[in-house]
Amino acid sequence: PEGPAGVPSRFTLLQNYPNPFNPATTISYTLPAATHVSLDIYNILGQRVATLVDEMQEAGVHQTQFDCSTCASGIYLYRLSTDQAVETKKMVLLK
Repeated sequence: PEGPAGVPSRFTLLQNYPNPFNPATTISYTLPAATHVSLDIYNILGQRVATLVDEMQEAGVHQTQFDCSTCASGIYLYRLSTDQAVETKKMVLLK
């Protein structure tokens, strides 16, 4: 759903694509308003392995690439945090 002028009406973290992936994947999300965004990748033990985004971003649709060519195969979590919401999804790296 979109609000005025194509601005998303709500915060959404989409499933990464492709999933499973090797070695890179795309993570997309929508922001209904300008906010500080953090997008972090964690391994299954809860250890942060990467920070992809840590900045102010405008409202709209955003996407970023995650290259995990140096990572071990397995399940990873990606967490998007803003001032308004936090959402986490799971992805699988198959080598």
